[in-house]
Amino acid sequence: MGWALVITSVAGFMAALDNLVVTTALPSIRKSLGGALSDLEWTVSAYTLTFAVLLMFGAALGDRFGRRRLFLIGITIFTGASAAAALSSGIGALIAARAVQGVGGAIMMPLTLTLLTAAVPKDKRGMAYGIWGAANGLAVACGPLIGGSLTQHISWHWIFWLNVPIGLALLPLARLKLRESFAPDARLDFRGTALISLGLFGIVYALVSATDHGWTSARVLSGLIGGGVLVAAFIRHGFTAKRPMVPMRMFANRGFAATNATSMLMYVGMFGSIFLLSQFLQTVAGYGPTEAGLRMLPWTGMPMIVSPFAGYLSDRIGGRVVVAAGLGLQAVGLGWFASVVATDTTYAAQLPALIISGVGMALFFAPATNLLMGSVRASEQGIASGTNNALREVGGALGIAMLSTIFAAQGGYQSPSAFVDGLTPALWVGASVLALGMVAALFNPTRRALAAQGAPKDLADPQDAAGLELSAH
Repeated sequence: MGWALVITSVAGFMAALDNLVVTTALPSIRKSLGGALSDLEWTVSAYTLTFAVLLMFGAALGDRFGRRRLFLIGITIFTGASAAAALSSGIGALIAARAVQGVGGAIMMPLTLTLLTAAVPKDKRGMAYGIWGAANGLAVACGPLIGGSLTQHISWHWIFWLNVPIGLALLPLARLKLRESFAPDARLDFRGTALISLGLFGIVYALVSATDHGWTSARVLSGLIGGGVLVAAFIRHGFTAKRPMVPMRMFANRGFAATNATSMLMYVGMFGSIFLLSQFLQTVAGYGPTEAGLRMLPWTGMPMIVSPFAGYLSDRIGGRVVVAAGLGLQAVGLGWFASVVATDTTYAAQLPALIISGVGMALFFAPATNLLMGSVRASEQGIASGTNNALREVGGALGIAMLSTIFAAQGGYQSPSAFVDGLTPALWVGASVLALGMVAALFNPTRRALAAQGAPKDLADPQDAAGLELSAH
């Protein structure tokens, strides 16, 4: 049990860290490798997008061909891609390496929890999941700080080199200390994976390209239309296929649909804003990468402090209210930041906005997970968790693309004042998206309605038992 907990927690930390570790290094990467705003977007989105669309497929591959075997393959891909990113001499090579990193992470990350589940006795899983979750939370909190410190004191290349010795150490440990496991009757939905992967790529590609080529250009319109058609085909596939990756009938469940909409909107607003604010702290406020990472901690690190209280509140008054309050606070925080941001804004003026946003984010995570898991039967929790986490990552990629498009349309990198001109409307849009997420959260059934309908029954439908057990991020 001990080795399984260490190996899976470290692997999960490594994959989660790469979501935000790049943010504080972006100005240094732009200075070193060149590239436009769209290139910086892809530096982050290439990872989140491939991670998101292959997350459930990676878990299914492990269930079908062996979880330890695929876990080792995932670590190998992730480690090799990290080395390639560190060695990149051009922005295109870095983006390509980040995309491959996402593939490795999508295989590795969901299997950390299934391998841990197989290794830990049932009566000790709560403690093990708590430690695993804390490692992932620590990665999110420390990502900007670690990225900033390595960038400032060594080089931005080391945000990727850091993964290499960790990955190399995990490979023999995982091979020797983890036992192989499979899931019975595991599904592989190649068609569904292809449809959603290509569809989401087309949409994000169009959003990222809109700044340079215009909304009416053939490149942007073909990406939006083609991507939209493929996503629609994926939705139809979810209704008609015998064993789809995501059974669309699950979205007829009000709680499931509301929680997934809330999660996606939250990540649109959060990721897009962090992407721009981490650059503002360096490009306009003049902080070094380490200082910028430290100054982001009141936002990114607040969940480590407030999350236990969020769980308590969720138990007392219901997750629906807590999640809505969390999104509302994040909207207020971004709106506050948008109202005070200027070329000469002091950090003291920014701090309340960062704290409010951090508290709001902390109130979201655990209660939203409880709402999600409580909305489906036990045999569907693997599919539910995988779907929710994939939508969160997709929301992050869409948020970066959308808010960056607004930023570029209204301002840019030409001067500090131009940066602020673009940042202000982008933050207001981010706040509006989070406010919309708050409204979506209120569509969750009330505690009284849930009590009246009773807990979801586990029908043990073999078509719904994905064999994913739990895949969380």
